[in-house]
Amino acid sequence: MLEIVNVSNDWNGIFALKDITLKVNDGEYFVILGPTGAGKTLLMEIIAGLYYPDSGKVSISNKDVTQLPPEKRNIGFLYQDYSLFPHYDSRSNIEYGLKIRKVPKSERETIIEGLSSMLDIGHLMDRDVTTLSGGEQQKVAMARALAIRPDILLLDEPFSALDEATRNRLIGDMKELHKKERITTVHVTHSQEEAMILADRIAIMMDGRIVQVGEPKEIFYKPENLEVAKFVRIENIWDVDVIENSDKGLLVRLNGYEVLTPPYSKEIGERARLLIRPEDIVLGSGENTSARNRFMGTVESIEYRGFFNMVRIDCGLPVVAAITTQSVQELGIEAGSKVGVFFKSTALHVVPI
Repeated sequence: MLEIVNVSNDWNGIFALKDITLKVNDGEYFVILGPTGAGKTLLMEIIAGLYYPDSGKVSISNKDVTQLPPEKRNIGFLYQDYSLFPHYDSRSNIEYGLKIRKVPKSERETIIEGLSSMLDIGHLMDRDVTTLSGGEQQKVAMARALAIRPDILLLDEPFSALDEATRNRLIGDMKELHKKERITTVHVTHSQEEAMILADRIAIMMDGRIVQVGEPKEIFYKPENLEVAKFVRIENIWDVDVIENSDKGLLVRLNGYEVLTPPYSKEIGERARLLIRPEDIVLGSGENTSARNRFMGTVESIEYRGFFNMVRIDCGLPVVAAITTQSVQELGIEAGSKVGVFFKSTALHVVPI
């Protein structure tokens, strides 16, 4: 288990990390997700022992390692640029850490053979790393990080430099690798898609602070505050008044509409903030539906985004729906057309104002 307690770091007079507390369970794939400049890489380097915190504690397996050098922590670290030795071939890169640890040659060969088979890089062993593609370099760097049989594997934006096809393939490989090996892994990224696919749990990091920790569905569908909601691309954010609270849920007033939400602990007359993802909005003709929550509106614009479209609708309040191109065509949706807007009460999330 990795435990970080009240870690802070002052970087050139600015608090780059502010009272970070996290616990990563044994065998867990833990993703730290946040925008560029949030302090993610610095936190990873403190975990690895490349920097020491100004305050706080880092523990691995209940042992305080805060002041231990990197070589005493048994951590594998894969950087964004892979940091392979350009004058070595793949085999020499992979066995470097084993040689430093004075692992016998026969054991080194066994480890390398196992990793090359697992990662399908046997054909790359004798090639200079400068001749490898980005995806091949990433696999060699992963093998080097795994060769020392680390207690914890740290991944710093490992897929960001790859083309989309290679990136998607290697994300799948990483998921299978973790499923098989169950190495405790901490993965830093700004990619929400990576986090959703790989993470057992996610920590959202902003401005050197951890602002929410939870399973992917919690993070992306039940953010704890407006800051996280905007970061995870929830575009429907409405301020409402609570007019009824029952076992069925909250009845709230929204710009003349009455909307039913799941049950929440709110008082009648209290103001609250209502959130719903664009993917949970359904569009239709507005007729023959039993949906409890429904609006009528006028399409303002349609933004094509590859496999889906963001449809912006004026219902007396702004609504954004994400629907497929086929649905746009079948419904005859275009700017200026009238549409019905429907959503389930269970898709709504309420946060304080």
